[in-house]
Amino acid sequence: MKKPKILAFVMAGGEGSRLQPLTVDNSKPSLPFGSRYRIVDFVLSNLLNSGIQAIYMLVQYKSQSLIEHARKAWVVSPMRNEEFVTVVPPQMMRGGDWFQGTADAVYQNINLIQLHDPDLVVVFGADHIYRMDIQQMVDFHHERAADVTVAALPVPIADASAFGVIAADHAGRVSEFQEKPANPAPMPSDPTRAYASMGNYLFDAKVLVQALKEAHQRGEHDFGHNVLPKLKETHRLFAYDFATNKVPGTKPYEEQAYWRDVGTLDAYFEAHQDMLGLTPRFDVFNPQWRTFSSNYQGPVARILDAQVHNSVIAAGSMVHQASIRNSMIRREVVIEDDVELEDCVIQDYVWIKRGSRLRRVIVGQYNVIEAGSRIGYDPEADRRRYTVTAGGITVVGPGEVTKSLRAFSE
Repeated sequence: MKKPKILAFVMAGGEGSRLQPLTVDNSKPSLPFGSRYRIVDFVLSNLLNSGIQAIYMLVQYKSQSLIEHARKAWVVSPMRNEEFVTVVPPQMMRGGDWFQGTADAVYQNINLIQLHDPDLVVVFGADHIYRMDIQQMVDFHHERAADVTVAALPVPIADASAFGVIAADHAGRVSEFQEKPANPAPMPSDPTRAYASMGNYLFDAKVLVQALKEAHQRGEHDFGHNVLPKLKETHRLFAYDFATNKVPGTKPYEEQAYWRDVGTLDAYFEAHQDMLGLTPRFDVFNPQWRTFSSNYQGPVARILDAQVHNSVIAAGSMVHQASIRNSMIRREVVIEDDVELEDCVIQDYVWIKRGSRLRRVIVGQYNVIEAGSRIGYDPEADRRRYTVTAGGITVVGPGEVTKSLRAFSE
């Protein structure tokens, strides 16, 4: 069978309001994650590793840092015009509005589908941490002769009310979409679990174009709420079980079908913890399925006289006589003498001065933590200066860029 021509849209316009104050200057997909990545890098890497190399990234809120990141990190092939990652902001090409929803964002760029004339169109979100071989979803789509395939994550049925739920038969044919239902429909093969929609869709291109035009005429703007329920009545819609997806190089100790929505500060913190340890739930080191990001040109990390346990320290950082446990330290962080960090996420270009004590703290970019600071030990005191989450994480919002904290390479 001829290999289908696939065009991808990555929905990278999320505001990330629940991630404030970290998103005061950044959109959610552009937030730093792990030692060297941004959240958007995971979906882009999944697409490239799956052989899908024509990618439009639709941006909206606070998009400048994401545009800069794509310019520096995601030059796919300057010699092959059909291989690209291109950022597309709202252009008001079909009216004077910003993107009104996921479907409207693609509708406003329907000319790009017509320009490339693909067989299939992939529409994926940019807000999640996971690995996925999308080609396996494409194969499933063809085997079922589907018009639309929706990626579905099996979740415990007790938790399913927090998600959009998909009711499907044993073949995966969708019979109903349920939005945060009180009584979720169970999976046909497992009454203890339900299919949660992952917000990742695969469309027959002609079906998608017609559905977008009809939705626009009805004044409807969202895939999950509007377009897919309508298509279910007239077309073949299937749910693809994400738990069946097998990514090369996944370690036996990793959580199978790992997928995290890092849309809250607590979830963002916990996902970082998932990457630590000898046998992490999500091991970012996978030479067979690389996670791509910017090509950092700065120096390597320097650890002078520190005690470091179960932590990651990124390039360009300098650690003096300090104690670091269960923490993620990003690029170009300076940690002075007699500093103690425990269960922390320290973003790029932070200077932590002598004698500071931080526990269960996220520190945003471009910060100076003054000498002798104690953060994460007194929630009431922390609330007067910072954000404290329901899970007890103290979050220090991003600081201002100064000459002494300016990035080496960015």
